[in-house]
Amino acid sequence: MAVTTSTGVRPPGSGASDPGSSESTPKHRNPFPTLAFSPRRSFSALWRPLALVVALLAAWWAVTEAELVAPYILPSPIDTWRTAQENAAYLAQNTWVTGWETVIGFLIAAAVGVLVAVVMVYSPSLEKTVYPLILFAQVIPKIAIAPLFIVWLGFGPTPKILVAVLMAFFPIVISGLAGLRSVDPEILELTSTMGASRFKTFMKIRFPASLPQLMSGLKVAATLAVTGAVVGEFVGANEGLGYVILQANGNVDTAMLFAALIIMSALGIVLFAIIEIAEKLLIPWHSSRRGATATAAVNA
Repeated sequence: MAVTTSTGVRPPGSGASDPGSSESTPKHRNPFPTLAFSPRRSFSALWRPLALVVALLAAWWAVTEAELVAPYILPSPIDTWRTAQENAAYLAQNTWVTGWETVIGFLIAAAVGVLVAVVMVYSPSLEKTVYPLILFAQVIPKIAIAPLFIVWLGFGPTPKILVAVLMAFFPIVISGLAGLRSVDPEILELTSTMGASRFKTFMKIRFPASLPQLMSGLKVAATLAVTGAVVGEFVGANEGLGYVILQANGNVDTAMLFAALIIMSALGIVLFAIIEIAEKLLIPWHSSRRGATATAAVNA
């Protein structure tokens, strides 16, 4: 019932409002961040790394311009850019080869790594059996076992993809295992008492709770997959960025070598950025994402 005074006027703060007034409709704010493009916010987030890149390029140019280092040891940024332009088609073709080897290796590692983490969480005996083997395989330098893959599988793309899988597999398993175990045991007991099946508990509780740590592992694995594909190309290949780097090193063409290294780094950054965007879409509710959004809003 609306509270009124003797004059028929509702006092302020009485909690009643006219049905047609704007105050009767509550204003709901979306608690989740959106991916709407904001030039000001994007500039606020990117100007520091861009400034650092510009400073490093300026220092690189100053060192080469002053001839403090021989050109065959450290080419100038201009020579590197000119070499990349003159060999754009050659570099693009080999970047494509390394790129799809990296992506396939990363996807296989992600699928198998998550599956292994899930199985180990639900089977402690299997974890005690498999985990030491996974750790043993991770400790072995991949450059040492890559020649075996060449002998077993030939000189095609399969050995490079396999090396990329091995490089990316370990961080995915470790992060997935830690994330799946991060669920509060009381929540699991509650879902069990409410009659939820293991599959439903996994889909509704365990897997969403593991996403923050799993996405961190995926970002690390994406960069390692690039390294794994290039390492596989070092051992035996006739195409790819690893092949370009070996050829440039043999010909003492440091400008081409630097161009291939920069492209390889850019490939890893692109994959990292894609997973970062996926993380924003999948876990906007997590405290790390809310903290990043709040910081960006304050800086803006």
